[in-house]
Amino acid sequence: MERIEHRACFGGWQDVYRHRSAVLGCDMTLAIYLPPQAQDGPVPVLYWLSGLTCSEQNFITKAGAQRYAAEHGVAIVCPDTSPRGDGVADADSYDLGKGAGFYVNATQAPWAAHYRMFDYVADELPGLVETHFPVTGARAISGHSMGGHGALVLALSKPGRYRSVSAFSPIVAPSAVPWGQKAFAAYLGEDRAAWAQYDASQLIGAAADQLPMLIDQGESDEFLGAQLQPWRLKEAADAAGYPVYLRMQPGYDHSYYFIASFIGEHIAHHAAALKA
Repeated sequence: MERIEHRACFGGWQDVYRHRSAVLGCDMTLAIYLPPQAQDGPVPVLYWLSGLTCSEQNFITKAGAQRYAAEHGVAIVCPDTSPRGDGVADADSYDLGKGAGFYVNATQAPWAAHYRMFDYVADELPGLVETHFPVTGARAISGHSMGGHGALVLALSKPGRYRSVSAFSPIVAPSAVPWGQKAFAAYLGEDRAAWAQYDASQLIGAAADQLPMLIDQGESDEFLGAQLQPWRLKEAADAAGYPVYLRMQPGYDHSYYFIASFIGEHIAHHAAALKA
């Protein structure tokens, strides 16, 4: 682990590290905010997954989350959104390839060699974080758009791994919308049965745990009808008796202005579960 950024922030430290990922077969960067409470002992961790075209930088520079993490004594870990490097497969479009890992384990060439973001976030990343930093094993997960999809899928797929989950503008039914269909066909092939394991709207009916789940969606989001469709998850959750707190926020779009407006409430949501 090589530290490449180190900045004081709200009494704690906003750092960025580079490390070699055995799962992805490339060098990766991850951001971690350690609140001031980490100086006195281990703190719980919120994992944040970002959306299409993002890296670890977008959230740490735009969301304003460090203030609330310091208030509640929670570390925030934000990985990159895909494998990177000269030998990593890529595409000419923004919604496939680098910056668009979709938090799945690819099975199709040329993607399968490196695109294993599900295993990276679920296993390798917390292993690194819990080995190298003053954190506990108490974990929560959140994300935005493609990252919201990843957060929901990981929380629903890994019972006992996280204590709470939240999302901003998540892709809740990737099998049914263009972003997900394009990525899943490339990464997983045309067999839609393989897609179901990464589709929150299909997973929620069989979820072993019922985690505290908060979802915020802007009513003026330009991707709401075509790509996001949060009602699909709510309908599936209601049918399964899984409590989902979906808040439709008037006037808000898909941007980080939206995230910054409500990130404090999301961190409070997770802090309550992490410290319960």
